[in-house]
Amino acid sequence: MQRILYFLIGISIVSCTNKTEKQMTSHKFTNSLIKETSPYLLQHAHNPVDWHAWNDEALDLAKKENKLLLISIGYSSCHWCHVMEHESFESEEVAAVMNQNFINIKVDREERPDIDQVYMNAVQLMTGRGGWPLNCIALPDGRPVWGGTYFPKENWISALEQLSKMYTEKPNEVIEYAVKLTEGIKNSDLVPLNKNTKEFTVSELDSAVLTWREYMDFDLGGRKGAPKFPMPNNYIFLLRYAIQANDNLILNYVNTSLTNMAYGGINDQIGGGFSRYSVDKKWHVPHFEKMLYDNGQLVSLYAETYQATKNELYKKTVYETLEFVERELTTNEGAFYSSLDADSINEEGKLEEGAFYVWKKEKLKSILNEDFKLFSEYYNVNNYGFWEHDNYVLIRKNSNVEVAENNSITVSELEAKVEIWKKLLLQVRSKRVRPRLDDKSLTSWNALMLKGYIDAYKVFNEQHFLDIAIKNATFIYTKQLQENGNLNHSYKNGRSTINGYLEDYATVIDAYISLYEITLNELWLNTAKQLTDYSFDHFFDSEKSMFYFTSDEDTNLITRKTEIEDNVIPASNSLMANNLFKLSHYFSNNYYFRTSKQMLHNVQERTQLYGSGYSNWLQLMCNLTGNFYEIAISGNDSKTKIMELNKNYIPNKLIAGSIKKSNIPLMEGRFNENETLIYVCVDGACQLPESEVKKALNQLKIKF
Repeated sequence: MQRILYFLIGISIVSCTNKTEKQMTSHKFTNSLIKETSPYLLQHAHNPVDWHAWNDEALDLAKKENKLLLISIGYSSCHWCHVMEHESFESEEVAAVMNQNFINIKVDREERPDIDQVYMNAVQLMTGRGGWPLNCIALPDGRPVWGGTYFPKENWISALEQLSKMYTEKPNEVIEYAVKLTEGIKNSDLVPLNKNTKEFTVSELDSAVLTWREYMDFDLGGRKGAPKFPMPNNYIFLLRYAIQANDNLILNYVNTSLTNMAYGGINDQIGGGFSRYSVDKKWHVPHFEKMLYDNGQLVSLYAETYQATKNELYKKTVYETLEFVERELTTNEGAFYSSLDADSINEEGKLEEGAFYVWKKEKLKSILNEDFKLFSEYYNVNNYGFWEHDNYVLIRKNSNVEVAENNSITVSELEAKVEIWKKLLLQVRSKRVRPRLDDKSLTSWNALMLKGYIDAYKVFNEQHFLDIAIKNATFIYTKQLQENGNLNHSYKNGRSTINGYLEDYATVIDAYISLYEITLNELWLNTAKQLTDYSFDHFFDSEKSMFYFTSDEDTNLITRKTEIEDNVIPASNSLMANNLFKLSHYFSNNYYFRTSKQMLHNVQERTQLYGSGYSNWLQLMCNLTGNFYEIAISGNDSKTKIMELNKNYIPNKLIAGSIKKSNIPLMEGRFNENETLIYVCVDGACQLPESEVKKALNQLKIKF
């Protein structure tokens, strides 16, 4: 046992060079991954490593041959995954060691987040850190014994040889360690039922934000230091908190963060769309992959913050991000693709991170001619915007007003020039070799992007946004929702596959509720309720009053995880808790309401210690500590009045409406053919109906 622990500590680990692009009509090696649809798995189908997908056949083979499992997890747009593939998995020398001693399994973390959760948890317990590629060695039954992230080739070979030898010579020590580690994994996310009195107070929100402030970068936005991740849900909560608590320090922090993200290289200044994170503290040089889930949530964030502040930069950011999504990530069926790779082919014909997006000064001069001087000031083609190897990542530093004043031109003249520059450089860039596209469509990520389009329509009343939203919602409803009521997780080439996870249900329910609020089509609200009831049947742990990540119909892994901590995507349990709160109002369902409160109560103590990891839970706490408004609108002119209402930032409300008689409990008995009336209710008590939106707004006692 002690020898294993020393061994674990002794191996050096690096986390997420170049790989030569091979275009061949025949391949020396082909493994069983050739049968898969995942772009990430297919990238490894011609490695000399005898890869298997995660399936019963591979697991049974490990038991039959009594070989350790080598589980390697990544995703198609991951830069360091590509590096390790080139250095190790394309090497026949490495493959010989792997094939002789292990059953090798490749996992796309985006297709199988359940597997990723288990082995990421194991590696974090062993090493104190995580990342991708994630490599974990496990017993034939799946219990982990060792792991890490990226390994240089020689370190990787050495580690595998030592592990194989240890398992052959001292299997009992390895098994003993695996038993203890597996127990730690099972206990790591246990959420006990909190049986104390349920009380939520505004002072708890204040306390959570006060503790959080220690980690805020008030100068540049985001979390102090580097790298910087966008974390949209953090700012959605902090915006609400700042306005309701009249906290200008936090409001300024939100605006600083959103402004610098929009100005930064993390936001593609030419083509729109955000990269996953920046490697530096000023949001400049991104890790260049563009993920659908980031862009969907960032559209919601910028739209909502525009609604509250009317900052035109935020509106511009929404429109440019959605132009990118429509141009590069949208299918003919109305689905959204998953991501674009970080790497692409550079001018020398080699695969290089960011090659598609960066610029050299001389090239810019030849394209822009006399406009180069102004362009270079606007986008900092100088020391501030320099990256490496004579490359610049375009980044803004000053507002349009400041740049216009410095150059004695009007703002409108500057903005006209910027539009010309963008079109010109986008045209030039389109001739480069494009980053690889991950063309699978994931239900949960589609739902996040769907929500982004809904929020953009809600704020900007752009019919085109609504059309795309309805088309995507219909895609999910017709392709991913199955006859027995379950959602599937993945879709590609006309095939819907993989039984859905809680994140699929939680995000689709959330999006469908929002779509109902702007269309008044009760199909979306009723489907949200049906999916909720299905989630209770197949995911809910009634003893702990929390939802498992996986369905009871899925094949068991070594443990069944419960996701509670909000990350770059909010936790599936926090999404469900918020969904249940809203649906309890729509359907007068007290069980939903009590479950929602209990779920928050279970994590209540954690929200105070780590606000940034529980920001979506804190949204629910906001709803439970003050007035939450049910706004019911009934009559022929309901949609027009909803559009007028949505010009205002009112986070503590839900909208119900109908243009005819409705059976939804919140709407029963409220239809009037001759007049459109607005009912404002709190805790089941309604004020007198109003026909004018302005008068209805006066009934909302909001401290704005």
